[in-house]
Amino acid sequence: MIKKILSGAAVMALMAGAAHADYNLTVLHTNDFHARFEPISKYDSGCSEDSNAEGKCFGGSARLITAVEAARGRAENSILVDGGDQFQGTLFYTYYKGKVAAEMMNKLGYDGMTVGNHEFDDGPEVLRGFMDAVGFPVLMSNADVTKEELLADVLQKSTVIEKGGEKIGLIGLTPQDTDELASPGQNVTFSDPVAAVQGEVDKLTAMGVNKIIVLSHSGYGVDQHVAANTTGVDVIVGGHDNTYLSNTSDKAKGPYPTMVGGTAIVQAYAYGKFLGELNIVFNNAGEIKSATGEPIIMDASVSEDAGTKARISELAAPLEEIRQKVVAASSAAIMGDRSVCRVEECAMGNLVADAMLARVADQGVTIAITNSGGLRASIDEGDVTMGEVLTVLPFQNTLSTFEVSGQVVIDALENGVSQVEDVKGRFPQVAGLKFTWDSTKAPNEGRITEVLVQKGDGWMPIDPSATYTLVSNNYVRNGGDGYKMFRDAANAYDYGPDLADVTAEFMAQNIPYSPYTDGRITRK
Repeated sequence: MIKKILSGAAVMALMAGAAHADYNLTVLHTNDFHARFEPISKYDSGCSEDSNAEGKCFGGSARLITAVEAARGRAENSILVDGGDQFQGTLFYTYYKGKVAAEMMNKLGYDGMTVGNHEFDDGPEVLRGFMDAVGFPVLMSNADVTKEELLADVLQKSTVIEKGGEKIGLIGLTPQDTDELASPGQNVTFSDPVAAVQGEVDKLTAMGVNKIIVLSHSGYGVDQHVAANTTGVDVIVGGHDNTYLSNTSDKAKGPYPTMVGGTAIVQAYAYGKFLGELNIVFNNAGEIKSATGEPIIMDASVSEDAGTKARISELAAPLEEIRQKVVAASSAAIMGDRSVCRVEECAMGNLVADAMLARVADQGVTIAITNSGGLRASIDEGDVTMGEVLTVLPFQNTLSTFEVSGQVVIDALENGVSQVEDVKGRFPQVAGLKFTWDSTKAPNEGRITEVLVQKGDGWMPIDPSATYTLVSNNYVRNGGDGYKMFRDAANAYDYGPDLADVTAEFMAQNIPYSPYTDGRITRK
């Protein structure tokens, strides 16, 4: 009898303990992978097999396989999620579209991802094909897709997964300006992230879910805004602005995780260079007791999974002839890093703008404007292959020529410097003109203080009432990155040669190409 009473008491004690047990969850995460299935160099562009063997390369799907398997092995419970922009960036996407991303993500065993703006680069059709091919939910809360038959009733706003007997809510978030950044079509409309997230949190909470993770392809600033203005969000896994968060590196933009109230915000740079690893302890109410971790660098210390490496090599075979062709040479590294090109004049911006202008100068074109968001990598010193050029300029954009007034040029530059604080891709790289902008003024309130256009060997102030002939890329000319003032341009022709081909040919005509900046953009 005593034994039975003790057993009952023991059972009751165990049940009470279980009711108040903590729950440990490891959130493994990537973002902005941009088709970097092969290892990358320190410049985030291609890295040769010889350099890889010498330990000079980073990332690649084969390393991620190894790192994710190891991280799962040391975790009590784990999920693997992605912050968007798996699409676009190398020949793998140009050739295969989303098929390789789907294959590798399935192999890695992702539990969910959000839609990034680049998932819309080829419209809803390619996104739908990708969604049909993956074995996990693809999410987007802040958009209405009910009028887009390819996505309606398929693309969810949120979902619930189960790990270790606990329910976890996942919510997707996409840039509100995706209609300016990509090609979602007119049947998809985007909305405020705060309202969208709170609506899904309330729905999940009503279902009894008390652990909620937002997969946000919206940028570090928006993530902090969402965390501060919503309730019930435990973790935000970020993307879009390639933010590196760390507790050990002086190059980090903030701590890992960045806490805003009770919400832990994480992001892991881009291109598969890091695997984010956030270890969370939840109490029984679903509140975070602790959140610790650090992005793990995918350097040579992480071995490559042999089977995955072989499969990537097999997939790369049709690309080799294009990629390995040496088209030029550079006397020094050509800086194309987004942290530079999206806030100031950069060597890659000058190269591309100069190449564009040189190609159409005989047509009377005098000004080139291109968006820094179209520049996706740097190029190192030495021989330059077509593969490297395509990594810098992967979007298959074409040259566009058109006529606008000097005032429209000023308005375009004003748009270009309107989001420098957020390191947005609309920052303009130019040729045939110089401009000065004042960072102390509010966006779109007269930041552009001087614009000079080239005349012979000299420069003269732009005439707002005069007509100028410009060259840009078809994406910008049609209003991308906020350049809506170009949509109604006169004599527009959007079907010129591919921008990557133009740049490669320009470099070939100037072997070895010598990268430079010359003060064409001045910040006051």
